[in-house]
Amino acid sequence: MNTKLIAKNPTAYHNYSIEDKLETGIVLFGTEIKSIRAGKINLKDSYAFIKNGEVYICGMHISPYEQGNIFNKDPLRDRKLLLHKKEINKLVGLTKQKGYSLVPISVYFKGSRVKVDLGIGKGKKLYDKRDDLAKKDAQRQIAINLKNKQY
Repeated sequence: MNTKLIAKNPTAYHNYSIEDKLETGIVLFGTEIKSIRAGKINLKDSYAFIKNGEVYICGMHISPYEQGNIFNKDPLRDRKLLLHKKEINKLVGLTKQKGYSLVPISVYFKGSRVKVDLGIGKGKKLYDKRDDLAKKDAQRQIAINLKNKQY
């Protein structure tokens, strides 16, 4: 099936070291789908949590559809993620461990369905973030030097 990326979480890999990923479905309403097709979605401060044996995503902003009038939902409401019971039990076990969080990495279309890439990661410390930035900067300098052939 063909996949089309809709939105990425820009801070997911910066703030967390992602150890595992899951592809999940999401429960949406018609006007939300139309807004997503228009690309009006933001994952910046979103996270996922487990409540009563179900996984929800919080903080994902889907702008109201312009022609939606009374059918529009709250842009920041909690949305249910669709997972098998076995996967939810695995996530419960992992999130009970110290420092693990559920972070949405990206939202994309898989065929006609909207899917969320959910990452299981540990929060990075400030010095880890600095190390990553230093490595990224070094790689960028190497690429520039190779491009200009200045050894």
